Amino acid sequence: QGQLVESGGGLVQAGGSLRLSCAASGRSFSMYIMGWFRQAPGKEREFVAVISRSGGNIDYGDFVKGRFTISRDNAENTVYLQMNSLKPEDTAVYYCAAAPYSNWGRRVEEYAYDYWGQGTQVTVSS
Repeated sequence: QGQLVESGGGLVQAGGSLRLSCAASGRSFSMYIMGWFRQAPGKEREFVAVISRSGGNIDYGDFVKGRFTISRDNAENTVYLQMNSLKPEDTAVYYCAAAPYSNWGRRVEEYAYDYWGQGTQVTVSS
């Protein structure tokens, strides 16, 4: 059974940066589109970013506004989320997820993703 394991979360001051990583194992990583979602306390999980199999197509949630960058390294079976200019409202548990490439049209929806990591906490202090 494959796994997705996130890392890189932590506590950072507003305006700071974090780089999240998601390591995949046990499956053909390059065959999947990879997404990041987040869930803040008391809120529903929301779409953050997604990257196509080759990395040639990328999409972001509206709130990102140029602050985050998603990337992937298929040789290392890893997807990254570089987060800059962090705000207190970015505080959440961040999850990575994998979806079949045929689900690109539903890439912002949770139900499009078959596999999920356990999440990593990001806390931004004001």
